[in-house]
Amino acid sequence: MAAPTILVADDDAAIRTVITQALGRAGFAVRSTGNAATLWHWVNDGDGDAVITDVVMPDENGLDLIPRIRKIRPELRIVVMSAHNTLLTAVKATERGAFEYLPKPFDINELVNVVRRALEAPRAASAVPEADAATDEQLPLIGRSPAMQEIYRTLARLMGTDLTVMITGESGTGKELVARALHDYGKRRAGPFVAINMAAIPRELIESELFGHEKGSFTGATARSSGRFEQAEGGTLFLDEIGDMPPEAQTRLLRVLQEGEYTTVGGNTPIRANVRIVAATHRDLRLLIRQGLFREDLYFRLNVVPIRLPPLRERVGDIPELVRHFLGRAAAEGLPPKIIDNPAMERLKGYRWPGNVRELENLVRRLAALYSEEVIGIDVIEAELADTSPGAAEAEGDGLGASVEGHLKAYFSAHGSSLPSAGLFDRVMREVERPLITLTLQATRGNQIRAAEVLGVNRNTLRKKIRELNIPVVRGGRNT
Repeated sequence: MAAPTILVADDDAAIRTVITQALGRAGFAVRSTGNAATLWHWVNDGDGDAVITDVVMPDENGLDLIPRIRKIRPELRIVVMSAHNTLLTAVKATERGAFEYLPKPFDINELVNVVRRALEAPRAASAVPEADAATDEQLPLIGRSPAMQEIYRTLARLMGTDLTVMITGESGTGKELVARALHDYGKRRAGPFVAINMAAIPRELIESELFGHEKGSFTGATARSSGRFEQAEGGTLFLDEIGDMPPEAQTRLLRVLQEGEYTTVGGNTPIRANVRIVAATHRDLRLLIRQGLFREDLYFRLNVVPIRLPPLRERVGDIPELVRHFLGRAAAEGLPPKIIDNPAMERLKGYRWPGNVRELENLVRRLAALYSEEVIGIDVIEAELADTSPGAAEAEGDGLGASVEGHLKAYFSAHGSSLPSAGLFDRVMREVERPLITLTLQATRGNQIRAAEVLGVNRNTLRKKIRELNIPVVRGGRNT
């Protein structure tokens, strides 16, 4: 049986060689070209079992070639690769019928595995989707780091579905931007996008806000009011800070997700829910479940497709592009145009950004508004970052980990070129264990059995630590 033939199109001869060698070692036959015209000629003649094509080619955009190929050979799998690594590239590739999108640079083993999957996948012909003119709009998400590329690929796969999505990430990472991208480029784009922040609504009003209420259903309900589910009919409902939803509202939301319908507060007639649910939180929902504050069954209903947004410190390579984007936006709003010089940009890349992209945007707007110089240097950046509140930084996201890291950095810096004395691990552990055990015992009013349960350690281990660390145990307000 002849080996499957893979048609490869890329104007970079070096990339074609690498792909050809890798696919050849994997047992595939390969035909490669540097232009779209030759690729189209091969496809039109019925050659090839799968296609790998770059987006940017000398004679035609690879994305524009996809619908033409799908029209004459709908069963042919097409893998798109591109160095123009944006969300819209991934969305366009998926919408036009690509089997997979791979941002450059990619792992060659991943490409081989994608080709295998493409050849093994069921080959049912399907209609070629119409290209969406809206995909030339301004990018909703900025960044080309590997972390963001994986998010783009996930989002592109979700655009044609109604699957429920759970977005997690620290404050300021752009969770609502992702939710809006899912809506604006998804199948419900013609419907409304309705957002509700659970942390911003009084607990007693959340059910009314979500499901609406009837006239007279409670004091002050002088008229019928529609809820967010009704307002989002046919579109997307974004439930932000879902971890702050009170238990009674969690129960009603779970019922909607299970049964697909809801009733207004004070109403009796079921209303069919026709919305896509996207939820988001910066909190650890699994921890809330263990604490009895969040329903586990609701978590699994919402967490159908999890998306974790990386903090800015995990994608520092995106900072220059983000800065240019925010400076451009500020200039478009009438603020003076600015440039960040290289040393200043490197300093921005070295900062931990506890407030993430939101903090960076606020800083850039401040630079545009308050400083007269056109080129912002490192002195200005140092002054701005020095004004950042450590307390606010801990509250925004890193907390204990960032605090410990800061102390250890200062500790190592104090030793200069020398090293600390041996036994550092045990010394640091004792520093952490003592306040942890002390505060847990205070919380349990000296009950060591309960403290051991909270800490997740054996009671004998806890008693040993209490003796080793000379921790006073308080029962009912007295030391024992």
